[in-house]
Amino acid sequence: MEVYFLGTGTSQGIPVIGSHHSVCLSDNPKDKRLRVSVWIHNKDTSIVIDCGPDFRQQMITSNCKKVDAILFTHEHSDHTAGIDDIRPFNFKQGKIPIYGHARVIQNLKKRFEYVFETENRYPGAPSVEPIEVVNDVPFKVNDINIIPINASHGNLQVFGYRMDNFVYLTDVKTIETEEIEKIKGVNILVINALREEPHHSHFSLQDALDFVTLVQPKTTYLTHISHLLGFHDLVEKKLPPNVFLAYDNLEISI
Repeated sequence: MEVYFLGTGTSQGIPVIGSHHSVCLSDNPKDKRLRVSVWIHNKDTSIVIDCGPDFRQQMITSNCKKVDAILFTHEHSDHTAGIDDIRPFNFKQGKIPIYGHARVIQNLKKRFEYVFETENRYPGAPSVEPIEVVNDVPFKVNDINIIPINASHGNLQVFGYRMDNFVYLTDVKTIETEEIEKIKGVNILVINALREEPHHSHFSLQDALDFVTLVQPKTTYLTHISHLLGFHDLVEKKLPPNVFLAYDNLEISI
């Protein structure tokens, strides 16, 4: 199974529009981050987690040719606003299953009503098959088994996902003990680390490192990174062994 980091930035991306912050002015490609998303695939199955406003660009850059399913972590715009750009996949494949909490599906139906319209449907509109994700109920996309992991983004429920020995969690601030048990000892953990300063709804860098110590994955990649965390190369030098900053277009094998 291959994992491709489509985007590793926070809601504004890096560079932030109009910013003169030194990280936003960096020439290092690893300091340029699209909105957070990841593509997991093997020879038979292709899954994208979250579909943000950079989705079109991410699909072109990654050369992704097929999407069998989209898994949503939650409904915030930086994770959902690219749904209209699934249309080229619809033209080739037909309906795409989308998975998310019932609340997230309802939010998408409200914001993107034309996508879910059944009568007087606009020709060429995106076509999806919504499927509710329920905590503690594993599901399967083709040959990939998926375990939902319940967490909190401030006061908002979010889902992370485990696929074999890979766990993806983003926009997490707190997670209950029983959910942590789903993660312990995993080979590869991806977890958010917004900045060094504490934040009300995201892990700070220290929060993320404390979580790594708790769950003991073999390797960790930090994502959902803001420009306030600092320059990629300088931050990575300060990280513990086997903890790395993810960056856009990074590819790893599970």
